[in-house]
Amino acid sequence: QVQLVESGGGSVQTGGSLRLSCVASGRTFSGYAMAWFRQAPGKEREFVAAIYWDSGRTYDADSVKGRFTISRDNSKNTVWLQMNSLKPEDTAVYYCAAGINGVQVVRSRVDYWGQGTQVTVSS
Repeated sequence: QVQLVESGGGSVQTGGSLRLSCVASGRTFSGYAMAWFRQAPGKEREFVAAIYWDSGRTYDADSVKGRFTISRDNSKNTVWLQMNSLKPEDTAVYYCAAGINGVQVVRSRVDYWGQGTQVTVSS
């Protein structure tokens, strides 16, 4: 079975940093786009960042540009999200996802979801 397992969430103060990881297994992800989404209480799921498994090309949401960086290591089947200069507005459950269509991934149309990891930013 395909699994995406997130870890690295936690609680930090405003301005702090966290690094989330997503370990993927169960299939080859060649040709896929990998992505991070987040969902805050009472809000809809929001796209954060995406990376193509093969080329490494990235795309970030405007709300996190300059603060968050997505990366991957194909040999480790792992995707990371480095989050710096965190704000209370970043508080959410963060989900790893994978989709065969990179354009649709940005629209939350993905093939696989992880279980999520909580990020809490306090002031």
